[in-house]
Amino acid sequence: MGRRNLTLLAGGIAVALLVVFVLAPNASAQPDGLERVAEDEGFADRAQDAPYSLLPDYSIPGVEDEAISTALSGLIGVLVVAAIALLAGRALRSRATRREAPEATDAASIGPP
Repeated sequence: MGRRNLTLLAGGIAVALLVVFVLAPNASAQPDGLERVAEDEGFADRAQDAPYSLLPDYSIPGVEDEAISTALSGLIGVLVVAAIALLAGRALRSRATRREAPEATDAASIGPP
């Protein structure tokens, strides 16, 4: 990974962490848009919990301080998304490289007789 890409990655993670540690602890406790519509339309009581929950309600079980728990769950989320994006980028780059490689060898073998 080139220096420019590392700088871009570090900058993106820094902005995401800024949001996690500065904005997330100050987020509204009111329901989000989907929950609000469900409440207003009278079908919120029919909601079902997810079959599993890695970070329930953006918190880490066992961490008593709500602000710290929210920040830590946000940090975990940022790192997971960054890792997935990095791995996807590498997979796509290697796939593109594999597609280009056979064409280059075919062109070289066609050369003048």
